[in-house]
Amino acid sequence: MTVDPDLARLASAHGVATDYKDQLERTVAVSRESVVAVLAALGVDASTPSAVRDGLVEVTARPAMPPVVVMRQSERRELSVPSSAALVLESGEEVDVGAGGTATLAGLPLGWHALHSDEGVIPVVVAPDRLTNPRGRHWGLMVQLYALRSGNSWGIGDLHDLSGLCRWTADNGGDLVLVNPLHATAPTLPVQDSPYYPASRRWTNPIYLNPFDLPAFDAATEDVTSHVGEFWGQSFCAGHIDRNAVWAAKRRAFEILYDDLRPQIDLTALDPSLRDWATWCALAEVHGPDWRVWPEPLRRPDAPAVEKARHELADAVRFHVWLQQQCDEQLARVQDDATARGMTIGVVHDLAVGTDPAGADAWALQDVLALGARIGAPPDTFNQQGQDWGMPPWHPRRLAELGYAPLRDMVRGLLHHAGGVRIDHVLGLFRMWWVPADGTARDGTYVSYDVDALLGVVTLEAERAGAIVIGEDLGTVTPVVRRELASRGVLGSSVLWFEREDPVGGEPGPLRPLSEWREQAAASITTHDLPTALGWLRGEHVRVRAELGLLDDPTAEERSWRRERGEVVALLRDAGLVGDTPADEELVAALHDAVMQTPSRVVLVAPGDVVGDLRQPNLPGTTDQYPNWRLPVADEHGNELALEDVLADARMARLAAMLRERVR
Repeated sequence: MTVDPDLARLASAHGVATDYKDQLERTVAVSRESVVAVLAALGVDASTPSAVRDGLVEVTARPAMPPVVVMRQSERRELSVPSSAALVLESGEEVDVGAGGTATLAGLPLGWHALHSDEGVIPVVVAPDRLTNPRGRHWGLMVQLYALRSGNSWGIGDLHDLSGLCRWTADNGGDLVLVNPLHATAPTLPVQDSPYYPASRRWTNPIYLNPFDLPAFDAATEDVTSHVGEFWGQSFCAGHIDRNAVWAAKRRAFEILYDDLRPQIDLTALDPSLRDWATWCALAEVHGPDWRVWPEPLRRPDAPAVEKARHELADAVRFHVWLQQQCDEQLARVQDDATARGMTIGVVHDLAVGTDPAGADAWALQDVLALGARIGAPPDTFNQQGQDWGMPPWHPRRLAELGYAPLRDMVRGLLHHAGGVRIDHVLGLFRMWWVPADGTARDGTYVSYDVDALLGVVTLEAERAGAIVIGEDLGTVTPVVRRELASRGVLGSSVLWFEREDPVGGEPGPLRPLSEWREQAAASITTHDLPTALGWLRGEHVRVRAELGLLDDPTAEERSWRRERGEVVALLRDAGLVGDTPADEELVAALHDAVMQTPSRVVLVAPGDVVGDLRQPNLPGTTDQYPNWRLPVADEHGNELALEDVLADARMARLAAMLRERVR
């Protein structure tokens, strides 16, 4: 069914697309049913013509005053106010912004201010025109931390190991370590394997704590430390990483240390969001990790029954608060040590695109999330059914009505002890593909966001933290999006396999010359969702997907890969990086050299690529068929390499020397 003009106007007023351009620049019309369903997820009834008319009347009756103002520092903004207004700066200073019904905002300092008038208080957020990024070029590691287990680890790479990675990087002239999302998961079994499907993006997963590094361990008696040490041996499983075993052992160790320490924690004095997180954890241990099936009185964090339960479960709540305090202390030590050793950036955290609808963020922030929809991606030539990521989107209007505080707190928390943040699927700051609750990915459409506001909040928090921002802008991202990110000083993402000229005759364009890559970008050979360097050179991704039955035509896929491989080798040969018949190890080294020869401001290197790992960390489109997020770094024969072995590998030393020389 087509979308009639009235429905189209209502959809446009709420940022809901009635058509869009696919990756081949073809216009795709969105069905009426999809538009109505997505509007319903926004809380807008468009089920009948009369409901649509009522919705249009409501739109025209919106108050003239916006719920929040987000502006760049050089901007001048005039607002109509009912009477004289005063702006109270974040510092507490009051600024006269005019009278006679007009408030003029200009020349304001960075920060979170408040405009007071007879109609109430409006947050005024002043963001930098452009991020102050560190000068020069920088290189660093990009790691799946869980996959890099050291001899000191408890079955999974942890914050102790992250410190070791930073130390090696600093000693070899690098400036940053980009780490997979360390977001928190539910404290119950089974443990969520994917770091991109967290229970909370605001808090840290305590599975990354190393019990041996806790102050409570240092202060404990020999009997207690010996008891804790017994669980260290139980945490390690050869082969695939077993988060269930790791968490069971670490959880017991944490409980022993907590019980021995008995820290004094005043729940009433805590950050409310930390108190909510710890309360959700305690309730999840009693009622299960999905708040949507808890007893009805517990399904809202502000309910009286929750306050009563928090009192009854006070010690469990304090335990989870304590774990977050330990995470904060260990993250601080890692970043402080990294910068003290000369790293100009240090740790860069990855921000997942969404959160588990059953998890703590969805419970605590349910009023600002559209729980009647899921985010994903539209159908394309690679995913003909589209993608459904199963996570609720931000509700644009409700987020604005809260002055973007939930987004601010999330970004601020990530950057508290970090030198940067990578934003997964940064296109989501511009628009997001919404899948209706009862539909499939094909039934969705795009919903637009106020990108000036969202980018303003992100860049303000990053500027204050002295941090860089990297946007994952791969795939069907328009030049307009990339220009806007660059204008804000947000780095894009350039991946060798994808750096091509514009399509020609419906076919992918040729590989882009190295000298023509974007300067304002973080460049790499590959990502966690793509084949490793050696794996791609040997066609491992084609073999694995064919064996799993994920390819309609394995022969055609192999032909395509061989053609692309030939293009890459020709690119390296034309750049003078390899001879006529290079060995695989020479090609891997040349790929790293090629990325470094681009003008990109940041170059990222994955240790697994350097040491010849064939297995990619995540194989999109699979769940149980492939051990996603559970593979330790290994050599080309599949033998696991301890972190100490990776960092001592001669190939890592040679690469570091080359990168150091290129930067200089």
